[in-house]
Amino acid sequence: MIQQKWLKVIILFLFIHFSAIAQKKISGQILDNNKVPLPGVSIIIKGTTIGTSTDFDGNYSIDQGIESNSILVISYLGFNTQEIMVGDQTIINVTLEENINALNEVVVVGYGSQLKKDITGSVTTIDGDNFESRPNTQLGSLLQGQSAGVQVVSSSGKPSGGFSVRIRGTNSINASSEPLYVVDGVPTTDTRSINPSDIDTITVLKDASSSAIYGAQGANGVVLITTKRGTTAKPEISLDTYSGFSQVWKTLPVLNGEQYRDLMTEMGLSTDWENYTERTDWQNEIFQNGFSQNYQASVSGRSESTNYFVSAGYLSQEGAVRSSEMQRTNFKINLDQEINDWLKVGTRMAYTIYSDVDVNDNNSVNQGGVLLGALTTPSIIGVFNEDGMFTSNPFQNWENPLASTDGLDREFNEQRIIGNIYLEAKFLKNFKYRFNYGIDNGHGVFDSFLDPFRTGFGVAIGGQGINNTDKRSYYIVENTLSFNKSFNKHSVEALVGSVAQKFKFENSAIQTRNFSSATISTPNGGSEVFLASASKSEKSNASFLSRINYSYDDKYLLTANFRADGSSVFGPNKRWGYFPSFSLGWRVSNERFFKDDSFINDLKIRAGWGLVGNDNIAPYSYLGRVGSGANYPFGGVAQPGTFPASIENLELKWEESEQTNVGIDVSLFNSRINFTADAYIKKTRDLLLNAPLPTATGFDSAIQNIGEIENKGLEFALNTVNVTSKNFSWNTGFNISFNRNEVINLVGQELLQGGITGGRGEASLVREGKPLGTLYGYIFGGVDPMTGDAYYIDRNGNSTFTPSPEDRTIIGDANPDFYYGITSSLNYKGFGLFLFLQGSQGNDMLNVTRIETEGMIDPKNQSTAVLDRWRQPGDITNIPRASFGNSDNSRVSTRFIEDASYLRFKTITLSYDLSKEVIKQLGITAFKIYGTVENIFTITDYSGFDPEVNAFGGNNTVQGIDFGTYPQTRNLIFGINITF
Repeated sequence: MIQQKWLKVIILFLFIHFSAIAQKKISGQILDNNKVPLPGVSIIIKGTTIGTSTDFDGNYSIDQGIESNSILVISYLGFNTQEIMVGDQTIINVTLEENINALNEVVVVGYGSQLKKDITGSVTTIDGDNFESRPNTQLGSLLQGQSAGVQVVSSSGKPSGGFSVRIRGTNSINASSEPLYVVDGVPTTDTRSINPSDIDTITVLKDASSSAIYGAQGANGVVLITTKRGTTAKPEISLDTYSGFSQVWKTLPVLNGEQYRDLMTEMGLSTDWENYTERTDWQNEIFQNGFSQNYQASVSGRSESTNYFVSAGYLSQEGAVRSSEMQRTNFKINLDQEINDWLKVGTRMAYTIYSDVDVNDNNSVNQGGVLLGALTTPSIIGVFNEDGMFTSNPFQNWENPLASTDGLDREFNEQRIIGNIYLEAKFLKNFKYRFNYGIDNGHGVFDSFLDPFRTGFGVAIGGQGINNTDKRSYYIVENTLSFNKSFNKHSVEALVGSVAQKFKFENSAIQTRNFSSATISTPNGGSEVFLASASKSEKSNASFLSRINYSYDDKYLLTANFRADGSSVFGPNKRWGYFPSFSLGWRVSNERFFKDDSFINDLKIRAGWGLVGNDNIAPYSYLGRVGSGANYPFGGVAQPGTFPASIENLELKWEESEQTNVGIDVSLFNSRINFTADAYIKKTRDLLLNAPLPTATGFDSAIQNIGEIENKGLEFALNTVNVTSKNFSWNTGFNISFNRNEVINLVGQELLQGGITGGRGEASLVREGKPLGTLYGYIFGGVDPMTGDAYYIDRNGNSTFTPSPEDRTIIGDANPDFYYGITSSLNYKGFGLFLFLQGSQGNDMLNVTRIETEGMIDPKNQSTAVLDRWRQPGDITNIPRASFGNSDNSRVSTRFIEDASYLRFKTITLSYDLSKEVIKQLGITAFKIYGTVENIFTITDYSGFDPEVNAFGGNNTVQGIDFGTYPQTRNLIFGINITF
């Protein structure tokens, strides 16, 4: 027995000894094409789980499991995987080739990332190459025209104006239809203070199956914003600067002094014309050459365990309309620190100082409207009277537009901090826990001072000082646990987590009047407190989320999400909503029946369904609230009191959007042609609608779950690499979107909205069977040659001079038939040319500016179109007679509906990069100089300032109305980018 025992020990010793001799130790270094070491490269012995990864210098070693017939599988994200037979080698150095196949790009999705080839939802990524091709001041300009299904409209051209973004149409009536923006894991709705220079990639989640992971907040789509990280081992310093000039691209012709005098005389108005000999061009006074300057600096880098990006920037814009301006100062720090091989911490933090001076547009001159004031103020007066006051219309106390720009000091200032800290811990080989705490805190102050001596209204009330303070705080706490494992032909990724969010809003306002001087402009300088108020509100959300991604044989793909959301804005019994989604993908090109040498590199068919919610309404909406400001007689004296402000609705619940999406992705000819097509149907039901109530309730209306809206559409995107050679390359992109919006159910109600100047009624209709943005008014028949009055077509098809409100009908649709974007990028040696065109086709515009400038009902100046007005019996014209105080000739009608289709050359950039030989002599890494023109040319039949604007901004229902709205500007920009 003892001999047998020793014999076994000897045999085991010899086995271990010879195994050790048979096995080898392999080491080496992994480099990229530029001979730069690659850290984190995976080296696995094929068919086993034995392996390692490279260190910071690209070095690796494996001392177990290696045999002569072993095969090393070397893989790294963004590079082609290599397999190498070990043989007799002990040192194996490898240079990895970069994988230019877009299918292997990593795409950021909600709470994680996926390879582009594995995505089953409708997702679009816009990378940094598109950003750097042109200067940008706002996030919206980065999105515009870049993605099918994403409509970005700049409803105003003012520096402080933002963008209205709609992903696959307008989804709601009263609740917000703007998408959710997630900046490095922190949700937000305000993007004006985000610095575009810090952005690395933007991912747009368009369908419910991809956005449902964000539950209630993802009802209108999600825009994921990822900011920059360090990319080089050696610290890299980047300096970007540009300066530019801007001007309005169009002015409108108006009557000169003599023509104005003739019109006023015809209307029966007269004055001592000899006292009005000025000839002021008010558009020339209001419009100016704007100036912008932008300075950005950053330093970034990475080490074996640390990745950092730090930036600072300053942007200043003086608008093309007098007194409009905007300034933004940004500070940003991104830091990732690996504590050890299983623990990682980091932060993304941005601090912004933002200020702007707004311009009063979308108003007539008698309400201080600057744009309409420039058109309707007669040229026969100068800027100032002899006493230093701003001049007024000779027949009315309507001050010239400079009273609004120069006689009213106003400014908005905000400080904002948005960012997060996170912790990631890997454990049990396939699991990862992530903790994320994010904040978005802002403090905004609006100050205004109306001059008590130079303006008419200021003199009447003794001046006016206003101070409004808004404080906004938000935090989010996320805990997620993920599992990732691949085995045989299966790949599984699972995620579960919880989210807690809280919003707090505070506001205080004070307004005083009767200032004794203009020296002290703050409210304490006024002797009369005219208004004072303060308010607070809160909103909380709690959520639980889960997701699973499954892939079999890299051919059959599945993504499923489920999220439960609770919101404090709903009744106690209706607070929780449950939002599932799933999507499937079939990579047909990986099937055996597909030939390896096929010109089709990848063919994927996708289909998905999902349900998401919307709670974007005011806090406490379900409660019966109490209002202030009601005075009651008590003891013969009026005493302040309160009143019921809203009716209780404990059944108020989530607005829900159900979306079905099918799509196809095709990559051809070594990925030189990439085509994507999607079709979708999105139905939003239980709308959060401020609907009328029976008068017996004592209330006019209340937020209720009423109605249904449908959006359906088609999207196509085509990206091509037309030419690629050593010295010349040419890439193009084209996307086009078709969306049809329809109000399916409104419980038989109709809503009229969008009040128009001069008491002419509302111009926007919400009706079952029609889209949101439907324009409503009378049918203009023409001008009666005998009387010069406008006549209209009534509901019976008869002509009438005095139609009734019941004769109004649908006169236009603000929704485009389709909208599109075109990009083209050419590079020859160091020269680059980038073109970006964007357009909209088939959308109508109600040109209310023309109602003001062609109405001829008051002493306002008019456009030169009225030179063709009716003057005597027998005149044949489409311009009615001048008729003081009579608005019947200028009703909201088809007369003022115009086709606002346009094709705009948004950006043309010519750049030059210094050659490698030159920059090497200069001791720098890169040097680029460029010139850019924006909005240089617009093809449109629209007669107003700009076919892209909307007086009501991003309103869901009132669209396609131009009422003296600040137009887009033409910009000329010169800049330099330097990298050290």
